[in-house]
Amino acid sequence: MTSEEAVDNLEIENKIQVEVVYGLPDKQELLSFSVNDGTSLEQAVYESGIIAVFPEIDLSIYKVGIWNKVEKLSYTLQDLDRIEIYRPLIADPKEVRKRRAEKAKEEGRANKITGGRLKPL
Repeated sequence: MTSEEAVDNLEIENKIQVEVVYGLPDKQELLSFSVNDGTSLEQAVYESGIIAVFPEIDLSIYKVGIWNKVEKLSYTLQDLDRIEIYRPLIADPKEVRKRRAEKAKEEGRANKITGGRLKPL
């Protein structure tokens, strides 16, 4: 093995495979690529080029995670990690549930005191 082949093999060994995913209701993107071992989550997002496809992504606002678990941008990637970029919520889930419960009470589908379901006749 020549020294050049050894360097090429070393570079291949120091690479890991990762994916970056992001989606909107009408458009989704999944990008698979290799990065150097020791790459941070933030670096990989920028290296992926996904921000060119979705320029609205702002990592100071959007949360990111690995396999459904929110992580810091400084997280060091592992082989086969799936980076997910999460859009900000447009409605507070607690408020939505509260409004839905109030509507059910008004329509007689829920007990006005406890909020529980009425027993079927």
